[in-house]
Amino acid sequence: MNRLLLRDGEELGPGGWPQTPETTPAERLHTARVGLRLLLAAISSLFLLFLLALLMRSQVGDWQPLTDPLAPLAQPWPLWLNSAVLLAASLCLQGARLAARRSRMATSQLAFAAGGLLAVVFLLGQLWFWQRVAAWGYPLAGNPANSFFYLLTGLHGLHLLGGLAVWAWALATRLRRPHAFAVAVELCASYWHYLLGLWLLLFAVLTSSPQTYQSIAAFCGLR
Repeated sequence: MNRLLLRDGEELGPGGWPQTPETTPAERLHTARVGLRLLLAAISSLFLLFLLALLMRSQVGDWQPLTDPLAPLAQPWPLWLNSAVLLAASLCLQGARLAARRSRMATSQLAFAAGGLLAVVFLLGQLWFWQRVAAWGYPLAGNPANSFFYLLTGLHGLHLLGGLAVWAWALATRLRRPHAFAVAVELCASYWHYLLGLWLLLFAVLTSSPQTYQSIAAFCGLR
């Protein structure tokens, strides 16, 4: 039978290996935040590359802007509504974060649940607008501008789905693992804020005029 021994004041586990000290909640939160920052850096790099590709591709003659007078993005009021929903989701997550920091867990759980549900509403709104764009005669392969619209909005939606997977896990385990729930609230709030900022950037780019693309491309040396 392996027995616990002490060597130089250090507790040993089975096999004579030192036991790993249990990390504190603050240490786990710090580690999780570092991991999230690395993830966000990778996501930012991915979208930056796609945006640069969009700017370069928009300078080719076959580019047909979705912001033309009769095109879907000429009056993007559904996307404004979706943006408002995502903003509300981000505010709910921030409320959940503040409530958790004050140990008001019931309020935190309610705001956390509301934020995730609003994110689901945002995704459903995006899917509805996709169907609307396709019904207007702008399919995925119809034009390079169409392809970039579906690609960028779809990638953003997939990253939000990933956040919703963590959100659902946190809700399911909130009673059994309260410390893990508190960490999930912190991380999800930061992730939702990031996705909101990313969406606003994508929205601004996708609804920009060809003249704006030309100016940005010239500024970046892509022309």
